[in-house]
Amino acid sequence: MRVPYFQVNAFTNNTFGGNPAGVCILSEWLPDNTLKAIAAENDLSETAFLIQREDFFELRWFTPAIEVDLCGHATLASAFALFFERGHQSDMIRFDTKSGWLSAAKRKGLVELDFPSRPPVRCTAPEQLIRGLGSRPAEVLRSRDYLAVFDSPLEVAGLKPDFGLLRQLDVLGIIATARDKQADFVSRFFAPAAGIDEDPVTGSAHCTLIPFWAERLRKKELFAKQISQRGGELFCRLMGDRVGIAGGAVVYLRGELNV
Repeated sequence: MRVPYFQVNAFTNNTFGGNPAGVCILSEWLPDNTLKAIAAENDLSETAFLIQREDFFELRWFTPAIEVDLCGHATLASAFALFFERGHQSDMIRFDTKSGWLSAAKRKGLVELDFPSRPPVRCTAPEQLIRGLGSRPAEVLRSRDYLAVFDSPLEVAGLKPDFGLLRQLDVLGIIATARDKQADFVSRFFAPAAGIDEDPVTGSAHCTLIPFWAERLRKKELFAKQISQRGGELFCRLMGDRVGIAGGAVVYLRGELNV
């Protein structure tokens, strides 16, 4: 079976920046163990699998280790491939996912995702989180992930996590963030429990970061940078109980998978 395949770097205009995602366009669902094997073989932080229905696409996301409930960069990569590689006619695409209905639309030369807002709540920081990060944050909150807030971008950039310790926490991932002068805020994202020590750019983490920083900075439109080695830029909006997460993308690879 031949599967149309794209590798798209999301949240960047740089061929070697952003977060690479695999995009597989299927005609029917393959067994889950085959989807997992493809994602492991691709060895990217996420591989997206799509099937077109009447006026929407079913969408699932897999890391090299597990299926996840929400992924931003692989959704943006999927939409970009559909818009600009497969000739999707409408300016908006709807996705049926494990997180409900999501959409992606062309906006000001970017692709904007319409995702659920996941505001964090204050919590007691587990000592394992502090030891795993190797530095004590000013605040710790929690939504799907732990949100560790630091006083400066330099602290976030300088983190050298112990991924073995972070892997034992009862969350998918850990977000480290700080206010910035060039952007509204910066972040890094660690998800060793999902088989990803550090994710280059994480759209789903911004479902938590956007409501947090929108309230803290008293503004609904924000510009964010993820300061991983590859780096990425995200143009963010708070829209009530939804968030808009926009970015550019670059197609790095076009081809077929033989499965």
